[in-house]
Amino acid sequence: MNALNYRIESSHPMVCPLLSASLETAVLMSDSETAVAVAAKSVTRPSGHEIRVVYIPTGEVIFSKSVDNHDASPADPKMNAGASRPAGRP
Repeated sequence: MNALNYRIESSHPMVCPLLSASLETAVLMSDSETAVAVAAKSVTRPSGHEIRVVYIPTGEVIFSKSVDNHDASPADPKMNAGASRPAGRP
């Protein structure tokens, strides 16, 4: 059985089109690539809050994204691109 070493977390509830159910403020996964993909496709409710993937054994944040859409219009490409920062895997 694979250890659940990766936590997708946010201070607000998350929604991800890759998963059938909404996420609460944290979800555990065993694979870093899957965790980063799910986090990258997720958004918070209300939108605009940070989503992180943490490698639990070390506490290292391996992926982080936030979208500040308070000043963006729906046609603004910044709103869809977000501010992602992938990091190396442990």
